Amino acid sequence: MIGRTARSLSLGMVALLGVGTLTATAAPPATPQSVAQGNQWDVSAVTGGYRLTLHLDTPAPMRASLPLLEVDGRPLGVAQQSPDRKSLTLVSADPAVLKARDVRLVWSGDLGKQSGMSRSITAAGPTDAYWLKARRGPLLPADPGALGKYKVDTAEYNLGNEAVYLPGLGHRSELLGKVYSPRGAVGPRPLVVFLHGRHEVCYGDPTHPSDDDKPWPCPPGMKAIPSYRGYDGPATALASNGYQVVSISANAINAWDSEAYDAGAQARAELILDHLALWRKWSTIGGGPFGTRFVGKIDLQNVGLMGHSRGGEGVARAAVLNADRGGQYGIRAVLPLAPTDFARATVPGVAMSVVLPYCDGDVSDLQGQKFYDDTRYSVGGDASARSTVTVMGANHNFFNTEWTPGQSAAPSNDDWFGDEKASPCGAKYPGRLTPKEQQAVGTAYVAGFFRLQLGHETQFLPQFDGSDSRAAAAGKAVVRVVSQGRDVNRLDKALPAGAVTGKVTATVCAGVTTTGLRASTPTCMATDDWSNAPHWGAAWFAAKTPTTAVTKLQWSGTNGVVRVNVPAGQRDVRRVAALTFRAAPDPAGAPRTDLSVHVVDGHGRAAVVPVSAVSDALVRMPGSNDSGLPKNLLRTVRIPVSSLKGIDLRDVRAVELRTDRVASGSAYVSDLAFSSPGLGHSVPAALLPKLSASSVTVKEGDQGTHSVDFWVTMSRPSIRPVSVYVETNGDLGESVGDVGRQLVFKPGQVRQKVSVPITGNTRDSYDLPFSLVLSVPHDGLLNESFGDGLVLDDDPTPSLTLSSLKTAEKTGLVNFGVKLSAPSDKFVSFSGVLKDGTAVIRKDYTSANDDGTGPVDRAVDGYVEPGQTTGELSVKILDDKVKEPAETFTAIIQQVDGAALKVPVTLTATIIDND
Repeated sequence: MIGRTARSLSLGMVALLGVGTLTATAAPPATPQSVAQGNQWDVSAVTGGYRLTLHLDTPAPMRASLPLLEVDGRPLGVAQQSPDRKSLTLVSADPAVLKARDVRLVWSGDLGKQSGMSRSITAAGPTDAYWLKARRGPLLPADPGALGKYKVDTAEYNLGNEAVYLPGLGHRSELLGKVYSPRGAVGPRPLVVFLHGRHEVCYGDPTHPSDDDKPWPCPPGMKAIPSYRGYDGPATALASNGYQVVSISANAINAWDSEAYDAGAQARAELILDHLALWRKWSTIGGGPFGTRFVGKIDLQNVGLMGHSRGGEGVARAAVLNADRGGQYGIRAVLPLAPTDFARATVPGVAMSVVLPYCDGDVSDLQGQKFYDDTRYSVGGDASARSTVTVMGANHNFFNTEWTPGQSAAPSNDDWFGDEKASPCGAKYPGRLTPKEQQAVGTAYVAGFFRLQLGHETQFLPQFDGSDSRAAAAGKAVVRVVSQGRDVNRLDKALPAGAVTGKVTATVCAGVTTTGLRASTPTCMATDDWSNAPHWGAAWFAAKTPTTAVTKLQWSGTNGVVRVNVPAGQRDVRRVAALTFRAAPDPAGAPRTDLSVHVVDGHGRAAVVPVSAVSDALVRMPGSNDSGLPKNLLRTVRIPVSSLKGIDLRDVRAVELRTDRVASGSAYVSDLAFSSPGLGHSVPAALLPKLSASSVTVKEGDQGTHSVDFWVTMSRPSIRPVSVYVETNGDLGESVGDVGRQLVFKPGQVRQKVSVPITGNTRDSYDLPFSLVLSVPHDGLLNESFGDGLVLDDDPTPSLTLSSLKTAEKTGLVNFGVKLSAPSDKFVSFSGVLKDGTAVIRKDYTSANDDGTGPVDRAVDGYVEPGQTTGELSVKILDDKVKEPAETFTAIIQQVDGAALKVPVTLTATIIDND
């Protein structure tokens, strides 16, 4: 497992944002004491801290991005949505929420994109016109989206809405799927499983509305949204060419995953493996709804997984979970489609292609790019085929017909909102794909990938090798592919002395200015908009883990040379298809720039190719610094070796990047390699050691700083070093130290200690849960990657003393005596009722909040703010202008929270006449 079941969401942006109030926890008591409020939001004192709730007039959308509550302009934490999605709640131990002035809903993928505001028409970007007529590669010799020779039979199976318990979710899920089969196909066939993403669960109006908080199964009168039926295009294309396809439903996970510690990735992986277990039975001994129909028809050692949206993180996790469990299924290929990647996991040992829609309005930061970046060198010797596919003009939703207006059974929408004609992503902008065009692209790349990797149909190699070869079914779509090759130099470390000459600098950089990475690593770009930096934005559950390091070139003359020497064993490139590297223009520079590539042999002769002659990687992508655009994505520069004339291809000594094309400029470069398209060679991931973090409970202590020790363990020793990043994450408060570093296990070592500093105090506080998170392993797999930490407060609860009052009639608002025996970190609250004596309510006195209208309000409540020892318990004295003797009434305090007080307590108020 990747973690534990009884956890709440914790937000990894604590280091990034400088706030320590970042957990969403289980629902607090039904009648909490309100302690602060504003327009459509309120704060209540509850067990564990303060519950902040935002109330919406209309339901919030169910998106792949994480819902956040932003307080006074800063994202505070991940919120839980109510079943009707009209309220969003998080619990924090930080009393700063009591002073909030503005609370609103924002989304993790939208930060920096003027959250809450509609996109509007802006000036066209400087390269928008180019991308409408962008460079196009050759047509593939075969069309992966075309129907094959088999007729396709479809069927569905439904074992019930709560058929299986998912430990990673803590709830039961449906087992429901649609099957696409090649009619008459003989023998076992590769199996492809599709998993949809996070979308609304039910639609329609309930016939018997109730207060039941259970969001799944759908209540009477409502219907389940059939998201699993939305991939008929790629499923039919695959099945007609001889593949078995099953598209499964995950509505239960969508309904409950706001409670999951990892946003549901583990649960989605478990659901996939549960379906594979069904197919293992149905394809061997039969049974269930199909009898013997599929016996001998499915090859469970040749399995592919496609996951859309949060389903992308689910299929990535499923491949690793399967390896963790010994590789019981032959999962050989994974395609995350517009995926989330909240925890920086790697996916070694399988072929992978990540599809990134440029106009994604949900996972707007294209965080799935990190699956490729983090996995490409994560296991030594793993040469699995990997690629990214960026689809211009595509949004998040329209790959699924059940998420597409005019095609879906339930209401649906275009996730990229705003003016329809706005460049480059408006619905009616010429570069935007229509739903059917986008679905055709999805079919071409999903079907082509699995036919290549599971069926070894090598005619589709050029579709994924970075040459931008086009599938006929993809029509007018502009697609850019990056493919991993045999690296010569990753360009993620400083070049040796003498490698850089002339008026050019080569600096290794990672991250953006807002990620708070260590000062020793220069950041690649400055931006307040994380959506435009897919390589370098921080992940939500692994914010301190460094992002992709690349080399940034800056030059001020035409004589700059950056020389990369080719290792001796790689100098003969006669059998290699191409020289490749990734590149992008610096957003702070010109929208177009250029370099020339000099390939130098052992005699000093050079073949020269301008980057602009073979690639548009150094042309800025479309958009005008608005709405998360343009994306700063590294793209492929691919130079066919056959085009390198006049040099000895048996003895290539160096590759030089020269600045002789443009007098000044700046660009990023990465992953210089010689590559040949192929199916790749995987290292069996099941053989890798598994990494797990322990869980720890510790007492806070009264003074000073002491340590609590987590243990990170490996399932077995390794003959080579294994590394993993570790960090503290969640509501760290003032007690838990900020830890973020890389652990390296030496050969033979299986256990390492991670000491987390805990600072004690003598103030009564809430127990503080937090996490130790593992991410981006090298030469290992993640198993239990979320360790639970809990700091137990061990300070005594202070005593509360309340005293009666004696006051003149003219004083107006007045307080009973309120004193706490010691300062507390908790908000101390107490409440009760007012009872007449000789003084009569609304004649001689009122509650502090009674405005004189409506029913008489006899409630009285008071509080002591955190850090204080005196507080308020107010009533209002009325001046009646009548001479009378002293009068009394009582306040009977019946409830107290956060302090010791034996209740009920009766306080007497005496009013002295002033007439």
